[in-house]
Amino acid sequence: MSPEPAPGTADAGSSIAVLITVTGPDRPGVTSVLLGALSRHGVILLDVEQVVIRGRLTLGVLVNCATDPESLQETVEQAMSSIDMVVSVEVGADPGVRTVSTHVVVILGNPVTAKAFSALATELAGQRGNINSIRGIADYPVTGLELMVSVKRDDLVADVALRKGLAKVAKRHGVDVAVERGGLARRAKRLIVFDVDSTLIQGEVIEMLAARAGKEAEVAAVTEAAMRGELDFAESLHERVKALTGLDASILDEVASSLELTPGARTTIRTLHRLGYHCGLVSGGFRQVIDGLAHELELDFVRANTLEIDDDNKLTGRVIGEIIDRPGKAVALRAFADQVGVPMEQTVAVGDGANDIDMLTAAGLGIAFNAKPALQEVADAALSHPFLDAVLFILGVTRDEIEAADAVDGTSRRVPLL
Repeated sequence: MSPEPAPGTADAGSSIAVLITVTGPDRPGVTSVLLGALSRHGVILLDVEQVVIRGRLTLGVLVNCATDPESLQETVEQAMSSIDMVVSVEVGADPGVRTVSTHVVVILGNPVTAKAFSALATELAGQRGNINSIRGIADYPVTGLELMVSVKRDDLVADVALRKGLAKVAKRHGVDVAVERGGLARRAKRLIVFDVDSTLIQGEVIEMLAARAGKEAEVAAVTEAAMRGELDFAESLHERVKALTGLDASILDEVASSLELTPGARTTIRTLHRLGYHCGLVSGGFRQVIDGLAHELELDFVRANTLEIDDDNKLTGRVIGEIIDRPGKAVALRAFADQVGVPMEQTVAVGDGANDIDMLTAAGLGIAFNAKPALQEVADAALSHPFLDAVLFILGVTRDEIEAADAVDGTSRRVPLL
């Protein structure tokens, strides 16, 4: 025989669900006062959600009430009135079931307009997607919003349609959108690799070297064609390096010392290290130029091409050893993952050119950064703003979390945006 419920406690078989929603200025003690009032009626908590937006609090509490719900309502209204909060009480609310989001959609822009958000929400609705929650994840250097979404049709075809549909709307409204699967997999990323030229750093190293050889225009034309996917990368690499024949090797150190990181690069690497990521570079550029930067940033892995230098300390116009080209980048990513024991689905790759296609496709999450159209078409996310720390927002890291960690180390600062 089952025991009778204790007096004043809720019995799921005879109780009624009550939803209490409290709004007003955020201040200490609101939750304490509300829960204190509820405790006098012996209710059972089913769900609690709270959000504060610019100092305005919205607090929702769903309870099971086995006693007099009208008395409960009166108690709650009196308690909230005493601290000047507005309260709404819905007796007989549908307790429902918590929805598990199938996807995460991140919207980034400078700015994100209401018109853009409305268009994206309309596209979501058109694909039978329901927004379960929204939170702000960044206000600098771009505005970032994270949407937890449930899509009725949950399969690969629906995934592709969702990404393409949202990407088309985002492009029309000048914002960036990233779509990922929801659940634990999103939080399981543990390894990231960056392309170097025009991704981790500003500009193309080989063009910097070519400028010193007086062959800048010639090399730039070949580079651009290769990045668009019009030339085989390995062939174009040999053609460009040939133009450097006879250049003094000391120029490599000069170029290395003049490299400029992409805005947000240090913040990105610093934060990823704090999160325990393995970080590396996979580049079609040259080890002699980027090794110093990799050491400075304390990166775990570097793969790039090696320029041949003769006995007179001159470039021969050739590369030696394994060529890091389009397929070579994907091979390098897999080698890095194997080296540290991370499954491929837990890897992230960031790049900008057609030679990054295989690498981004192989990664668990491929991010195109200010990329050529050929790469954008295959990437899971495409960023069009020149701030590398936007990668962190796609990974679910908020600007507040970044700055709180930086403040502990005394490195927190915001550089004025031009």
